[in-house]
Amino acid sequence: MTTPVEAAIARTGLTRQLVTIVRALYASPAGKALLLVALGIVVVVGATSYGQIRLNSWNKDFFDALSRRDMRDFMFQLGVFFIIAGVLLVLNVAQRWLVEMLKLKLREGMVRDLVGQWMLPRRAFWLAQAGAMGTNPDQRMHDDARHLSDMSADLSVGLLQASILFMSFAGVLWVISADFSIRISEKDYAVPGFMVWAAVLYAGLGSLLSYWVGRSLVGRNAERYEREAELRLSLVRVNEHLDGISLANGEAGEKRRVERHLDELLAASRRLVLGLTNLTWVTAGFGWMTTVAPILVAAPLYFSGKVSFGGLMMAAAAFTQAQSSLRWFVDNFSILADWRATLLRVANFRQALVMDHSLTGTASRIEYAQGEAGRLKVDNLQVDSQTGRDRLDETSLVVTAGERVQIVGAPGTAKTQLFRALAGLSPWGEGRVERPAEEPVYYMPRGTPYLPRGSLREVLAYPSRVADFGEGAFAVALSRLGLGRLAPSLDVTKRWDQELSQDEQLSLAFARIVLQAPPWLIIDDALGSLDDEGLRRVVDIFQKELIRTGVVHIGRAVQGGDPLFSRVVNLVKADGAVASGNEAAEGGAS
Repeated sequence: MTTPVEAAIARTGLTRQLVTIVRALYASPAGKALLLVALGIVVVVGATSYGQIRLNSWNKDFFDALSRRDMRDFMFQLGVFFIIAGVLLVLNVAQRWLVEMLKLKLREGMVRDLVGQWMLPRRAFWLAQAGAMGTNPDQRMHDDARHLSDMSADLSVGLLQASILFMSFAGVLWVISADFSIRISEKDYAVPGFMVWAAVLYAGLGSLLSYWVGRSLVGRNAERYEREAELRLSLVRVNEHLDGISLANGEAGEKRRVERHLDELLAASRRLVLGLTNLTWVTAGFGWMTTVAPILVAAPLYFSGKVSFGGLMMAAAAFTQAQSSLRWFVDNFSILADWRATLLRVANFRQALVMDHSLTGTASRIEYAQGEAGRLKVDNLQVDSQTGRDRLDETSLVVTAGERVQIVGAPGTAKTQLFRALAGLSPWGEGRVERPAEEPVYYMPRGTPYLPRGSLREVLAYPSRVADFGEGAFAVALSRLGLGRLAPSLDVTKRWDQELSQDEQLSLAFARIVLQAPPWLIIDDALGSLDDEGLRRVVDIFQKELIRTGVVHIGRAVQGGDPLFSRVVNLVKADGAVASGNEAAEGGAS
């Protein structure tokens, strides 16, 4: 089913997609550098075109000297050639460097912009809920952005060069064939500049045939990229869950899933190969015709005696340059189709990032506001989920600083959805949430906590900086959760999510809370995942170091020494209905 975000994005066209990307690049930190590099390319391409015109004019003098058997003039013209060729060589090297720098700056600007938009508060989470557009963001920001940058640089410079060359050599062709005429029934019909029109017609025919044969390549490229992303995601998921797969002897099933995605990719690739093969009939056919077409077009001028042999070669070379410029569309149609498909993915992804994500939810939204310091207040809160609407049995819930409240969910209620609603991740429902003014709220989700890649000290300080805490505070926090053995490794960089067991990772998350001592903490059933010893340590910490921290725990009641919570609030179905067995199972797992 298409989401509202996907439907809105589908209505955008090529022009808007281009404008979206260009504006983003201009506003990025690489914007000024991009303008300077682009200006340098224009200057170098213009100078190269002038050099090619001079080289084309050299053809007449060189071949005339050859036809006269004039050795002295022949050697002089060779010297002229080496001078022109040397200058063109320097310009070619400069153009290559500028084009590669253009690719680099395009990618820098594009990726910085996409990552900046993606990492805005709550943005990545909301995008993940927006349907297929939110899947595989890594590929869109890495592979697609790189591919789009490379192709955009090559195509734009190629188009600029083709345009300047055509304008330059069209003038040469017009001068050569300005007085050409066709004799029909003893009457001459003037066709001024007929070589220009011949080049335009020749290239125009090739462009039309290329478009007619290759127009399906845009969709086929887009499909191929989508299947590539699905195969990559399947392989990544297998690699991340190797222990569970091996323990369940699930290798055969995972092999079937990976092979299914591979088969879909191969089928899409075969359709693309067929389209490229059909297009080759046009591009290769015109390529071979180009070998003799310039001579055939210029031959009437030579046989009529209007140009010498050197003039014939000059006219043929000018026609080759002009029509090759006009054939840019023919020669690059497959690349253009690939570029169009990649632009579609990147531009649509960026549009999804900046779009109003209220489109993804219901019309009813929870209101969020800054309340009084030292107080968290929830009024008439109702939360929408796949199982319906849930509510708190207290219409006005007020939690003061240092108070501990337990929210217990009835069967079939979406407890995690309530946690996300309090955090502002899922603002769909009704009611009002007032957060304490100027006091940060720390949210602890259920399951394995997120441990960023870095040193253990950086993991504990996340998302703050290491410099914000005292040197000895890290070892103390580890010791309080029974992780003192890790203190010598505080400055060691590892994948700690792979080095530590699940229980140790959860204890490390609580050690992070001890270190940062947040004034407010909202927990999604994490206490229920602790063993007895771990729970005893956490309860002791809340009663000592974190005595002033206000805590809201959503999940099962916790027993551990003295009562941890001062009161209990229930999460119930808003309509009072009892969930079915399937709904209860889903709600219990939420």
